[in-house]
Amino acid sequence: MGRYLFALFLLVPIVEIAIFVAMGGLVGFWWTMGGVVFTAVLGSYLLRLQGFAVWAEVQGKLGAGQFPGRSIVDGIMLAIAGALLLTPGFFTDAVGFALFVPQVRYFIFEQLRQRISIVSASGYTQYSSQYSAQDPTHRPSPLQNEDGVIDLEDERWRGKDQ
Repeated sequence: MGRYLFALFLLVPIVEIAIFVAMGGLVGFWWTMGGVVFTAVLGSYLLRLQGFAVWAEVQGKLGAGQFPGRSIVDGIMLAIAGALLLTPGFFTDAVGFALFVPQVRYFIFEQLRQRISIVSASGYTQYSSQYSAQDPTHRPSPLQNEDGVIDLEDERWRGKDQ
């Protein structure tokens, strides 16, 4: 993971600089800077519109007693899109604008959902298809019985002072 982050922090500025130089040579310095400012303003406007819509969706699902997992992920992706659009550069703007497209966010959400398990105090929900009960290679934890129930003895979950 560290290598990917290092490569990302190294390559993105190089790509941005190359695009700035190419755009500056093609349309001139002031048009290039105007384009950067325009994309930042447009991104802020889109973030405001879609952000309020996602916020209303989260509140509606919570009010109905549902877990707004996808809406929360949409909100996080919109925040990332806003940060990318406020970052000067055309490459980051393209990625940021792509995150405003609901189909792109849905695709990313589905990719994440296949790899993430959600654990809460009230229960355990696993979305990953690779660890389903029908999977013959799935092995429950040593504390988990065949039904998926984890049953601890008193001395294993209580503190030593109790």
